[in-house]
Amino acid sequence: MEKKDDDKPPKMEFLEVVDRGYGQNGQSGDGGSTESERLMDSDDDGGSIQIEVPSGRGGPRMGRRFTLNPLIFAKEERDARRQSLAQLKLSYYPTNMNPESYDTKIGVCGWFLTILSWLMMLSTFPFSMIFCIKVVQEYERAVVFRLGRLIGGGAKGPGIFFVLPCIESYNKVDLRTVSFNVPPQEILTKDSVTTSVDAVVYYRVSNATVSVANVENAHHSTRLLAQTTLRNMLGTRDLSDILQDRDSLAISMQAVLDEATESWGIKVERVEIKDVRLPVQLQRAMAAEAEATREARAKVIAADGEQLASKSL
Repeated sequence: MEKKDDDKPPKMEFLEVVDRGYGQNGQSGDGGSTESERLMDSDDDGGSIQIEVPSGRGGPRMGRRFTLNPLIFAKEERDARRQSLAQLKLSYYPTNMNPESYDTKIGVCGWFLTILSWLMMLSTFPFSMIFCIKVVQEYERAVVFRLGRLIGGGAKGPGIFFVLPCIESYNKVDLRTVSFNVPPQEILTKDSVTTSVDAVVYYRVSNATVSVANVENAHHSTRLLAQTTLRNMLGTRDLSDILQDRDSLAISMQAVLDEATESWGIKVERVEIKDVRLPVQLQRAMAAEAEATREARAKVIAADGEQLASKSL
């Protein structure tokens, strides 16, 4: 075994086995009598390790080559996939999803304006208290910005909080559960049936700071997402599944919406499928099919009754 000297250990890339052809007497095609198995270890400088393993097999044989990568390095590959998926998720979601990661530093100019605002407020006291003291209700929170940056400590409220004039502004966020109707969506089901489905969604704001900082209009975005999610989910189901399994469809839609709106500070609590409207021709066909089924069942019952009557006679 020969190994190239290097500061770092070589990184194993693949295990390659090569069988050479053998003659009539069990000798290899190149004059040897061994089957060559090579274990290649490559590093950044191209170094490698070669291992020769004798083999006692004979007879004519065609050369073959295969790799054992999936068997040897399966765990490493799975770990690499998990890391790549985690990086993809981090790149998809906003980087300011966590309120603790917001930069609240205002700099020297910001401190100068803050001191100036305090001086102006003190010079106009007590009239300035009218513009400085704010109140939010029990079901509300106030997200305060100072010179365009979020103030540390999260949203304010409920109760009284203080705002510096001229340099601070705030947005009120209602934390109560909100419901809205999803407009009827024209959907082509998996079995190529056109139907119209509407629903109702119940949601609330779970994180006031994220709902203000991460999305322009969290309520409008949630409504649009509910419409597209309803179309996408019902488009993969048959008409019979939509008519029979409304509860499971609603639960699946609620889970998808809740996961998608988590980065907006929205918690989807409940989804209900209200009405499924079918075309008039399809309704007539289904009614005719149901009527024919009932007539056939009635004939079977009548035939059974006649058979029992004949046996009794």
